[in-house]
Amino acid sequence: MELQNCRNCKRLFNYITGERICPVCRDLLEEKYNEVKQYIRENPGIPATQVAEDCEVSIKQIKKWVREERLVFADDSLVGIECERCGKMIHSGRFCKECAGGLADAMNGAFAQEVAKRKRVSEAGKMRFLE
Repeated sequence: MELQNCRNCKRLFNYITGERICPVCRDLLEEKYNEVKQYIRENPGIPATQVAEDCEVSIKQIKKWVREERLVFADDSLVGIECERCGKMIHSGRFCKECAGGLADAMNGAFAQEVAKRKRVSEAGKMRFLE
């Protein structure tokens, strides 16, 4: 544990992990999230800019909740956020389906190479007996 200053209110708090905001600000942010979520339920199809204005929350915060997959743009929405890899418009998360699949394949390939490498190393160190 370490002492940190809250990003929002500048108060000292015991930072463990996660965002660098104090528990009070975290609770206020969670209340704001619930307010935004309820507003979107009551007003489906409303643009994100209007949500931000009416709920007094930044577009940046709304995009963050979308990237965390806590909020999702409707599939028929013309509004979205950019894939962090290719820039294609998506409705939630950080990557489009194609980039996510490519990244998963790359990770699986790297994992398979590491497993094969470790297997070669462990087999090289085994003791053998001649008959």
